[in-house]
Amino acid sequence: MVRILDKAAVEPRRRFNLARSFTIRRSPGRSRLATIRIRIPVLNAQPNRVELVATVGVRGVTGIAQILFRIFRDGIEIFNTQQGIESAGSEQNYAVTFQAIDRNVRSGNHVYTVTAENRTRNTRVDVVGPVSFSGLAVKTRT
Repeated sequence: MVRILDKAAVEPRRRFNLARSFTIRRSPGRSRLATIRIRIPVLNAQPNRVELVATVGVRGVTGIAQILFRIFRDGIEIFNTQQGIESAGSEQNYAVTFQAIDRNVRSGNHVYTVTAENRTRNTRVDVVGPVSFSGLAVKTRT
């Protein structure tokens, strides 16, 4: 049995929309996609885990790009994953979903942020939506 400590969710983009798309920045720059806040209580909250899930709708515009998605807690990277995105002549639209688990987070308020960066020169990938990011903090037994 677990006990819910806190939960948060944002959906900055609810649907696929080419008219509101933006280009993912080239590394080392990053595009911030979504941010949530999770509060871990001071009393009786250890051990715990924060379960994070993000979905990002992207569209390959030119070339085959490698997009690095990162999750930060309070400005410190805690997770990353990379996804190849193809463009014209093949698949173009993707809904990339990933999950991370942050264990034994100290008490206090924490800011979790999802970012994306394009690691491949001469390619372009746009965020077209949807974009969602959620977190669930639970107290665990061990």
